[in-house]
Amino acid sequence: MITKFAESPSGNPSSGAGTTKTTRQKVMHAVLAHGPVSAATIGKKLGLTAAAVRRHLDALEEEGLVEVKVVSGSQRGAGRPSRRYVVTHQGQVQLGDDYLDVATDAMSALVELGGQEALRGFARQYFHKIEQRFHEELVEGATLNDRIHTLTSVLEELGFAATTRRAGRTAKVTTLRAAQICQGHCPIQELAGRFPQFCEEETDVFARLLEVDVRRLATMPTGGHVCNTHVPLGRAAHASLRAASSTKTSAN
Repeated sequence: MITKFAESPSGNPSSGAGTTKTTRQKVMHAVLAHGPVSAATIGKKLGLTAAAVRRHLDALEEEGLVEVKVVSGSQRGAGRPSRRYVVTHQGQVQLGDDYLDVATDAMSALVELGGQEALRGFARQYFHKIEQRFHEELVEGATLNDRIHTLTSVLEELGFAATTRRAGRTAKVTTLRAAQICQGHCPIQELAGRFPQFCEEETDVFARLLEVDVRRLATMPTGGHVCNTHVPLGRAAHASLRAASSTKTSAN
């Protein structure tokens, strides 16, 4: 999906022969996966200087594919405002929305013929590959953390530019501990904006695979820079303890 971005003829370096992505494509992918993100952070992740990364970011900005989001000192501590980069709507469109007109007509026809349930069934089938790959890669006896990392890995492999972040308190109040699965790219962003059943079915898939209730904090079809899914960790831990306790009591 991301390989649609080719190195521009501006003389900027590529990542070398034999690689499947140019340096600029890697920079674009880093913005997708980690945005809002600074040039320095991208440089650390890719092993490049911040100056080299900025040259690529400037080119992507000129093409309208990324834009600067200024983070004030109140949001990041003392110091000057920081320039963070995010992918623009145009960038998301170039990453995979050339199907939109045909797909929209097809979904509208599907609703006319089979109703909303037919559309939900189609959306459910669309995400079936995620479930299939997840179960292929999941280790035996997997914990919730294993499930989260497996799901994130599968999403990354399938082009969703996915990462995992820890959120919430990590002290004794374990019920407030949580993880967030962030998707920097949605291959069907515009379609999901018109047919929210896709986002709803994806959320249901995540809950089913992780075996906990999850909650969407943001989605790109509704204006977010990423799709952000909140995964509670503490509740799952307590549920496991209760289940273990019940099993032990029954055995006695």
